Amino acid sequence: MEFEKIQGLIDAPFTPFTATGDVNLEPIPAYAAMLEKNGLKGVFINGSSGEGYLLTDDERKLLAEAWIKAAPVGFKVIVHVGSCCARASRELARHAAEAGAWGIGAMAPPFPRIGRVEELVEYIAEIASGAPELPFYYYHIPAFNGAYLSMTTLLEAVDGRVPNFAGIKYTFESIYEYNQCRLYKDGRFDMLHGQDETILPSLAMGGARGGIGGTTNYNGRELTAIIDAWDRGDIEAAREHQNFAQEVINVICRYRGNIVGGKRIMKLIGLDLGPNRTPFRNITPAEETAMKAELEAIAFFNRCNKL
Repeated sequence: MEFEKIQGLIDAPFTPFTATGDVNLEPIPAYAAMLEKNGLKGVFINGSSGEGYLLTDDERKLLAEAWIKAAPVGFKVIVHVGSCCARASRELARHAAEAGAWGIGAMAPPFPRIGRVEELVEYIAEIASGAPELPFYYYHIPAFNGAYLSMTTLLEAVDGRVPNFAGIKYTFESIYEYNQCRLYKDGRFDMLHGQDETILPSLAMGGARGGIGGTTNYNGRELTAIIDAWDRGDIEAAREHQNFAQEVINVICRYRGNIVGGKRIMKLIGLDLGPNRTPFRNITPAEETAMKAELEAIAFFNRCNKL
């Protein structure tokens, strides 16, 4: 099967919760409109940034329906359907297709830990069969699940066995392997770059054309500006935007990373998405004040996403 290859950046949105920890669908239309306004081409929902493994299957379905309903024209909604139960994942894939999703994806489960490519192919095949007409993306993020497997070997093993396998969201540090995957059979598969801190080197070496990011939630204007500068041949501008993006990442790393610190930044730019679910340790009011001051010191609020 041949699928459209993604051009530009897809956002991995946070899941909005109420103060008491229930899923809150109300902000999603404004959220989707804000992302499109700031240059994002779609969303990859219910993944790591969205605390997907802390959601019930029913909540995941409600979120998929809400995002698909709220999506602007041409805005892609890819639904992360991975879980520790492949049968549940296949049902989530079926539901995503029925609801009108553009695509689906899944990371390897955190339990049981997958240690062989063949095991991963079987897991992917069972899930992808739930929505055989939709493109399936494997979400490679071994820091979350310990699946430190060769992605070039995965492409070789899955090629021809999973008809709707479209490519990989590659969230790992090896630009070399990323490039080798991109070169497989003259670019047969869609290789979506998944690390916001290394977009520019992936453009230069890996020929990246599409990506999925987490800091794009609040810093998408700067991250899309890297690609725009690269496309017009302005390498110095691309470097400046990439370096600024890393400054922002340096700040969130001091506040428990994108899932916790980044989600609180959304409140600071005017879109309060609520707390994180247990067992995440939420940002305290004092930490919020300190993080805001650090962001102000780098002029973040002059350059961030706008509502």
